[in-house]
Amino acid sequence: MAGASPLLLLCFLLLVSMAVADQCHDDDHAALVAIDTAMGSPYHFASWTPDSACCDWYDVDCDADTGRVVGLRVYQDTNMSGAIPDAIGNLTFLETLTLHHLPAISGAIPDSLATLSNLSELTISYTGVSGPVPSFLGMLTALTLLDLSYNSLTGAIPPSLADLLSLSSINLRRNSLSGAIPSLLLSKSPNGAYLQLSHNNLSGAIPTEFAAVNFSYIDLSRNALSGDATSLFGAEKAIQHLDVSRNALNFDLSAVEFPEQLTYTDLSHNAIHGSIPAQVATLAGLQQFNVSFNRLCGAVPTGGNMSRFDRYSYLHNKCLCGTPLTACRQRPVGYLH
Repeated sequence: MAGASPLLLLCFLLLVSMAVADQCHDDDHAALVAIDTAMGSPYHFASWTPDSACCDWYDVDCDADTGRVVGLRVYQDTNMSGAIPDAIGNLTFLETLTLHHLPAISGAIPDSLATLSNLSELTISYTGVSGPVPSFLGMLTALTLLDLSYNSLTGAIPPSLADLLSLSSINLRRNSLSGAIPSLLLSKSPNGAYLQLSHNNLSGAIPTEFAAVNFSYIDLSRNALSGDATSLFGAEKAIQHLDVSRNALNFDLSAVEFPEQLTYTDLSHNAIHGSIPAQVATLAGLQQFNVSFNRLCGAVPTGGNMSRFDRYSYLHNKCLCGTPLTACRQRPVGYLH
């Protein structure tokens, strides 16, 4: 295009770019056709027709420069059934895979997903998928988000997940997972880690190594965890949401420092003892605070934000007293502890 004006050159490059984006790489097209066939050509994929480029198909995202398929997002279809197709592993440039609210999808997470070395976000949630959380996920070095919530997964959380340097969000809640939490899980995470493991059958202690993880959100509720949870606390921590309720935790709350940014904390239904630290009253952003069904004693702190919390936040403890519970008894003169 020698001698062409800058405007003509710009238009030419724009047309080339649009042409690339509209193209569908043969390998990606073949993979998507195989996925459609494996799923029985569901109505959800009605736009996946031979007379259109796969980059224009519903649920498919392509890179604007290369035209390669980088995203497959399948949502909200109660009729789509069968197993997750092995052919997804042939979408080798895939960065985002979302299979959400597909309750009739069943079977195990296929080994073929181990080939998706570019995968950054993996979501398989609200499905009938069963079997283990695959250890091969630890090979997906680009992974930043893993959401396998609301499935029927069993077995242990693979320690290989702790090898992922970029992984900052793990959601495995509402499965039937068992065993201990891997001690180094999210230990290499960037700032602001999210960990959701609630509603499983996990047991053992909360890893002391969690003291070094900069969590923003952690929910370990409704498991069978025991022992000490003080590694999660500290005034300097960035945690905003902390839920360890309905476990078998047993530690002294008296000397615990609550994270200054905390907005939600639920410690209920454990065997926590000691007293409620007065510092709780100074947490200006705290909207939810529940320590009911424990073994706490002493006076409930007053002032600050404490008027937000009613008696249900403190019920069924050993000997908590003060507003909004019954008044604390005055010790008689000369009383010796």
